[in-house]
Amino acid sequence: MKKIYILHENTPWIEPLRAALTERSADFEEWHLSEGKLDLAEAPPKGVFYNRMSASSHTRGHTFAPEYTAAVLSWLELHERRVLNGRRALQLEVSKVEQYTALQAHGIRYPSTIATVGRDALLESAARFDGPFITKHNRAGKGLGVKLFRSTAALEAYVEGPEFEESRDGITLLQQYIEAPEPFITRVEFVGGEFTYAVRVDTSQGFELCPADVCQIDDAACPVGESPRRAAFEVIDGFDSPLLDPYQRLLAANDIHVAAFEFIVDAEGRAYTYDLNTNTNYNGEAERLAGVSNMGRLADYMIAELQRI
Repeated sequence: MKKIYILHENTPWIEPLRAALTERSADFEEWHLSEGKLDLAEAPPKGVFYNRMSASSHTRGHTFAPEYTAAVLSWLELHERRVLNGRRALQLEVSKVEQYTALQAHGIRYPSTIATVGRDALLESAARFDGPFITKHNRAGKGLGVKLFRSTAALEAYVEGPEFEESRDGITLLQQYIEAPEPFITRVEFVGGEFTYAVRVDTSQGFELCPADVCQIDDAACPVGESPRRAAFEVIDGFDSPLLDPYQRLLAANDIHVAAFEFIVDAEGRAYTYDLNTNTNYNGEAERLAGVSNMGRLADYMIAELQRI
């Protein structure tokens, strides 16, 4: 009997979706892919498979969950199962470089970025930046490796010091620092490849860019400032932007069904998109105040997809 399958490695993030599916009496099952076994001689069950794998899985002790998920997705796609956020979505989730090249392919501005492997390459590349720059991990999530530097000397002290940590995949990014005149960023949500709403995220007390209610301070992505505190999330009424069309085209071209883009606007009014989340979460309080529910919309979308097969 066909059903909905949720592929993930972080149970707390799934609870709101579980509640939405249960409320709709949907038949679903969770596959926790932190470990397991896959018999390639067998055929997968029939249904709709939703990939919710996270780039930060290794911080929860699930080091090889993305690799295992890639194997499962390959198996599912071989058997022509309906997969939401398939292998290409996973590639973008676990690699900032993949995200930025996809953005560039669709004419979407992003901060100037150099990908480096090795400390020497990292230090040499810093000379390319005229102003402040940040480091970040290529395989990131949770703001891993994100630090602000105003000189190559400061970067060298960090790289040669005990606090330096390499990305899970060995690629460290150097990126142009975008300073916004107002302390907020914008997060743009899509479900089923369609725009749902945008959220204004107050960053005056630092960045907490995981909107899920279960996210704690140690999940923060804070490129600058003091110790991060929980940011305020507000659904923007009547949001519109010239970015919506290229965002939607990027998702369609990469077979991504559920995602969120994050962008920041500089003093000249230029928008820079710096992140794409394919395992996006939603802030319950912001949705309640706006009278919307993306988890409800996602549940309805998956149920409709299940009815089509």
